[in-house]
Amino acid sequence: MFTSTERIKPDAQSIPLYLESLLSHKYQIPTFQRDVVWEKENVKKLWDSIYKFYPLGSILIWKTNTKLESHREIGGIKFADNFYSNEYQYILDGQQRTTSLLTSIYGGKIANNENFDPTLYIDLTIELTDATDDTSYAKRFLFWDEIDDRDGQLKANIGKKQRYQDKLIVSLIDIIKNRGEIERNIYVRVNGEFDHPYMQQFRRIREVLANYKISFIELRGIEVAEVCQIFERINQAGKPLDIFDIVVAKTFRSENKTNNISGFYLRELFDKFKKTIYSTSSQYASIDNWTLLQMLAVVVKSEFPEAGIQNITDMYLNKLKTDHIEAVWSDFKIAVAKTFDFFDNILHIKGGRLIPYRYFYLTITAYFYRNHKPDYSFLDKYFWYYSFHNADLLTNTTHLWEHIYFVNQQKANSIYSFNQFDIDNNSLRKSFYSYRGRLSRAILSLYANHKPQDWAKPHRDILSDVYYLLTDKPNLHHIFPVNFIKQSGIASQIESDSLMNIAYLSQITNLKISDKNPLHYLKEYDDPGLEAVLRSHLIPTIILEWSRDNALPENALTIFIEERVNLLVEALKLKLDGIEFNVFDMGNRIENIHL
Repeated sequence: MFTSTERIKPDAQSIPLYLESLLSHKYQIPTFQRDVVWEKENVKKLWDSIYKFYPLGSILIWKTNTKLESHREIGGIKFADNFYSNEYQYILDGQQRTTSLLTSIYGGKIANNENFDPTLYIDLTIELTDATDDTSYAKRFLFWDEIDDRDGQLKANIGKKQRYQDKLIVSLIDIIKNRGEIERNIYVRVNGEFDHPYMQQFRRIREVLANYKISFIELRGIEVAEVCQIFERINQAGKPLDIFDIVVAKTFRSENKTNNISGFYLRELFDKFKKTIYSTSSQYASIDNWTLLQMLAVVVKSEFPEAGIQNITDMYLNKLKTDHIEAVWSDFKIAVAKTFDFFDNILHIKGGRLIPYRYFYLTITAYFYRNHKPDYSFLDKYFWYYSFHNADLLTNTTHLWEHIYFVNQQKANSIYSFNQFDIDNNSLRKSFYSYRGRLSRAILSLYANHKPQDWAKPHRDILSDVYYLLTDKPNLHHIFPVNFIKQSGIASQIESDSLMNIAYLSQITNLKISDKNPLHYLKEYDDPGLEAVLRSHLIPTIILEWSRDNALPENALTIFIEERVNLLVEALKLKLDGIEFNVFDMGNRIENIHL
């Protein structure tokens, strides 16, 4: 165990020592680090800060015995392919500065600019005017393309090329390795004048290279979940350190054709799999890697109970091993594809934003994993029961494992039973126009499940995949428009925002209806098929009767909402056939229905 001061410890090293340690494999840069954006101006500003002894900010180092996949070259400078140690030191934050420092001194190659030489030179004739001098750095620090005059062809560089030949413009690496020779050359050129500005500039850069300290924060004896949290709080500019990135690096395996060992790269497997999903269910191809990783962990846990993956938190995801992933991967892909197909083509929920509980991804994948005879009737009941039950029964990992045990029991012996189903009518009428709440998403999912038809084109489902690709995308529309309600005063703001007052419409239809009185806009779509269209939206046809009679009751929206609540409850009774169904109303009465 490490003490508090040992777990997170500040340290510092000189620039040459840090780079030498890097070249000797004491530090590694894991592949999950974001790509370096190398720019000449930024490198010069970095060195200007160092030249003025300004602080650069700390480099975050994670010391661990966990082996991750690491970059095998930085700025074109190659490192060992296979490096093993009792303790690895990973640069979690500071790759940009490290790469800039390394290539400035040791040269190398810059991505997308292979012909550019990143070696940095300093012009000793450029003086620092005062402490606030913020412009001279651009002339003081130079790259070779700013020095080379191409045999006099680039006139702007002729003077600098001459100073280079006179050894008044020198590379940083030469100052480190040959400072005595450089100092003697300058001393002779200034006629032994010890305090000559050239000598002063040389001594300054020499002191910088010898004494400037790079600050470090070293993390040791810290689990991966806490490392991710620390990284996210320290790193203000980049994306958070993701557990998926760490698992990718940790499970990476290089191909070795000599020993017949295949390569393994989890990120590539995920990306390829998502492409196959996109071809069949584009709305679910954008699932995030973290959720997909948790789905994978659930499957690995069921297949390898001894693997130590007791949960889906970062600490346990970090225990995923390459050989376990390989063993389940083929069947895992089938299970996930069936899960998305179930959501998309059986429940007709077009897009993950409507899934009431994100844990459904995990529980249903567990059910489909190596299940050659899935019971879709059971799965349908399972989804709607927990989506609409008055109690939140799938909100934490304790619930999650209870659910996985439940679905696996059905998978094993085809026997299942649900407890009494409870639903509060008042919670339905007070579920609002929002994707955030579980019940709100459940209601919108139920609307989608009934394959609502386009009012203007009754032969077409409003939520088809094609519609999502067209400009005329589905919108959520207030059946009694908000502005109409405000102007007429027929209901409260709460009633107008109720999901009982919402329907899926095409974008064009939605714009056309706008804020019109429903009595008027319904007349535009009233043909023999409109009643069936409204029923596909679980919309009470009483509103069509009002339109045909050209009269709205004083409390029209209240009546409409109650009618729609009843339609939703009746739809759920059909879904949950055979389950004890308890309807109550915290705003009204209690009713018990036994089916």
